[in-house]
Amino acid sequence: MSRRALPYRIPSETVVQAEPWEQVTDDGRIPLPEAVPDWDYQTDLHLHRTVRIDQDRARSQAGLPPEAVLVLAVVWTATGSNLRGPAQQIRLTGSGVVPVSLDVRLRGSVLGGLLFLDTALLLGERRGDGRPASPRRAGSILWSDRSALRLQGDASQFPMAVIDFGRTSFPDGAAWHLQISGNLESATMGSLLLLVNERNTTVTEAFERAGKPREVDRIVLSAVYADTARTMIEHALSDDEFVDDAEFSSDSLGATLATLFERLFPGRSISDMRLRRQQSPSLFASEIQEAVKIFEVSR
Repeated sequence: MSRRALPYRIPSETVVQAEPWEQVTDDGRIPLPEAVPDWDYQTDLHLHRTVRIDQDRARSQAGLPPEAVLVLAVVWTATGSNLRGPAQQIRLTGSGVVPVSLDVRLRGSVLGGLLFLDTALLLGERRGDGRPASPRRAGSILWSDRSALRLQGDASQFPMAVIDFGRTSFPDGAAWHLQISGNLESATMGSLLLLVNERNTTVTEAFERAGKPREVDRIVLSAVYADTARTMIEHALSDDEFVDDAEFSSDSLGATLATLFERLFPGRSISDMRLRRQQSPSLFASEIQEAVKIFEVSR
């Protein structure tokens, strides 16, 4: 792990011994894999690791008094949803080497893409009586590490609802509908909703089996993914504020659409693709098929 140059003293890396993250499944714990190929937004994650902290050395080497409060915290970040949040915080007091058990449960509905898990040892409270160059502000980082997990499921990575289209204004025979609301600065998770028609058992069963899909389920999910991507890109290109040099907040719809555009069309400009869609919509549709690799076993 690389060392960062901080404006205060930090302890040596050896004061913290962190075991690797494990995934907790119905069959027990397994080492955290690099990727979960059949993940979908309905799949929550249960993760565990043990971290041993030499509190005395951590405080002494950072120039902190023995009574200084330390906190071990975990923060998650998901690139697919552009969301992040605290997973767990444990307050440490006392002395000696203490084993800390981290048990993290994350809802699949807020995840997607690449999941980062940042574990950090922090100063728990602000101090005004430390030694020169010792950390003083609450939240000062004394040690940290990062783990990553790629979530590669074929299913949609934002909220979904199964409803009866016969009770709505949607066509009774439609299989799904992607609902996009708000402007480009709206929060992603509140702007996207995939609605699946419960009358279409082929599609509903494909989502139910997204964790362990059959071949027919993979084909259906691939079609949903392709159509969803097309709808999102077309929505983005229809908005005049979606341009190459636009900057959006990290959790916004605009940022999500920009990330999707870059993933599907790396090296292509938004203005060029907007012009392509206007001049040759059929060719544009085919280019999206190619970009999402529709019906391929893996993307």
